[in-house]
Amino acid sequence: MYPIPNNAKKIELENATVEFYEFNKDEIEYIYFDTSLCSVPEPMINALLGLKLISNTKKKLLMLNHSVPNALFQKIDKNFDFIIEEYEDIFIIEFSNKIKAKEDIDYENNQCSG
Repeated sequence: MYPIPNNAKKIELENATVEFYEFNKDEIEYIYFDTSLCSVPEPMINALLGLKLISNTKKKLLMLNHSVPNALFQKIDKNFDFIIEEYEDIFIIEFSNKIKAKEDIDYENNQCSG
């Protein structure tokens, strides 16, 4: 598990299937969740909930997952940047808002085409 700071506070997100936390690190506000033990469609559902929470803010979202969520990237790449870090069998994806969002995202629809 990715070590979240001791000052992380659990937050409630309606329809989330995992726990979400928020914390500050280096003057940046982060939202964190772990779907590394989840199966489809839970990572997509939780990622979209987290992305909706940080949309149009300076906050960043950290997703811990067992694989790279390529289908998610295709759905959100016009609005969010992402950085992928690999640690053994776990991936940490850091999402942040693009300066100029290109289109609206349907955060309620966790289906991806393609």
